[in-house]
Amino acid sequence: MSENNAAQSHVAENHTAGPHTAPEPRAERTLPAPPRDRRSEPMFPGGPVADPAGSHHERRIRSFRPRRGRVTLGQGDALRRLWGQWGLDIDGLSRLDLGELFGDPDLPVVLEIGFGMGEATAQMAAADPGTGILAADVHTPGQGNLLALAERKNLSNIRVANGDAIILLREMLEPASLSGLRVYFPDPWPKKRHHKRRLIQPEFIALVATRLRPGALLHCATDWEPYAEQMLEVLTADPHFENTQPDGGYSPRPDFRPLTKFEGQGLEKGHVVHDLIFRRKHT
Repeated sequence: MSENNAAQSHVAENHTAGPHTAPEPRAERTLPAPPRDRRSEPMFPGGPVADPAGSHHERRIRSFRPRRGRVTLGQGDALRRLWGQWGLDIDGLSRLDLGELFGDPDLPVVLEIGFGMGEATAQMAAADPGTGILAADVHTPGQGNLLALAERKNLSNIRVANGDAIILLREMLEPASLSGLRVYFPDPWPKKRHHKRRLIQPEFIALVATRLRPGALLHCATDWEPYAEQMLEVLTADPHFENTQPDGGYSPRPDFRPLTKFEGQGLEKGHVVHDLIFRRKHT
C-alpha cells in the first residue's frame, strides 16, 4: 500500500472561451462552447471526481501523485453502484459526522491514508468489525477494488474517501474524532529534493494530534530506511505523542497489520520493514 502513494496534486486546468465578438447585423451569433477538460470529469457517473477540493483550498506541495490508472470492469461497476453508499469526495466544504457516516455514533473510527488496492484494509476490517475504517486514497482502481471487496465480504465498517487526506483532517474532521491513524508504506520520495513532499512532517503530525483522541494510536510503516529514520525523529519530537516501545525505537509488526503482497516482495529483496506505533498522550 502506498499513499500512500495515497494521496495526493491533481489540479485541473480551467479553460475559458475567448472574448465576445460583436454580433452580425442580421444574425445573432453565440460563442462556441468551451473545450471540455476531461481530467476534471468523473470517470464514473455518481463516482469519485478527479479533484474534489478544486480551488476551494490553497495550492501547496502535496505528498501524492494523481493515480487514476486503468480500471477493470469489476472495479468500475463497484464505483458506479457503491460510491453513493460507501464513498465520499474530500471537498473540504463541510464537517463530517463520523457517527452518521458509519451509521453508529459509538463506533470508533480509524483513518487509513493510502490503501493501495485495499486488500490489507479489507482484512483489517474483517478482523475487527467493531472499528470503522475511513480509508483515503486517490487511486481510482484501488477505490473500486476496495469497494468490491467490502461488498463481497459484507464489510459494513469501511468507507472510502477520495482526495487529499490533509484537507480531510484539517477541514472535515472534528477535533478528537479519530481513534487511530494508519499510514502504511507512503511514497518515500527518495530523492533529496523531493523530501519536502513526504507526508510525515512536523506540521502534519501537529495536525494529526488535534484530530486523535487521547490514547489513540498513530501507526506508520515503511520499507525505506531513511524515511523510517525521519518518521522516528519527527514522531519522537512531537510532545503530543509517546512511543509505545520502551526503548524508544521501532515496533515489531503487530498481528493486526496484514503482511501485504507488496511488503512480501520487498522482504524477498532484502528490504527491512519498520513499524512505528505512537500513542496520543492524554495531556
